[in-house]
Amino acid sequence: MTNTGPRARGRAATGVWPLIHTERAALANDLIGLTEPRWETPSLCTGLTVREVLAHLTAGASLTPARWLAGVLRCRFDFDKQVAMRLAEHLGADGAETLERFRRAVKSTTKPPLPAIAMLGEVIVHGEDIRRPLGLRRDHPIAVLTSLAGYYQGADLVVMAKGRIGGLRLEATDGPFAVGSGQLVSGTTLALIMAMTGRAAYLDELRGDGVAILRRRVPAPE
Repeated sequence: MTNTGPRARGRAATGVWPLIHTERAALANDLIGLTEPRWETPSLCTGLTVREVLAHLTAGASLTPARWLAGVLRCRFDFDKQVAMRLAEHLGADGAETLERFRRAVKSTTKPPLPAIAMLGEVIVHGEDIRRPLGLRRDHPIAVLTSLAGYYQGADLVVMAKGRIGGLRLEATDGPFAVGSGQLVSGTTLALIMAMTGRAAYLDELRGDGVAILRRRVPAPE
């Protein structure tokens, strides 16, 4: 019988934090020397520049459950307003200052009321939201991506991934991740994760009869 009690969950969460710190550090290093015009590049997050997405990551690494709840109440349960408010708090005067604020949060274990693996998802997915428009690439460890894909395939709260892939069979071409039944969607584990989390830019990297269905569920930004 698998131990899923508080101690086991605590050990699992402890094991995730070094992965989060590694991903944050890699992203910070990728952005060293970025010119100011490139900081204003539109990210894959609709309406946000790469600098703003980085500030959002800093906010997530600085937000305790108590501060998160206080913000929710302040914003009258408007979660998008809360995200925008916290992002603004951590947005530096320019790209260099925004990056420095993020670098100071790399080793943080502070988080809102989310599981640690959701924080891993934040830095990987938003890291790609930043990297792809800038033409940057990171080869994430496949074991990390497989674990994250397994989390997202059952997630339907903050990220509506579970509903997005309902009735489809997802299979990774570069690792062991596979889930579901129905029409096939295959591709790299990263592309599957990014599609599950609503990034239309990755749909062209996927293959299978189920891609057309997924494309209807992940509309391209206007």
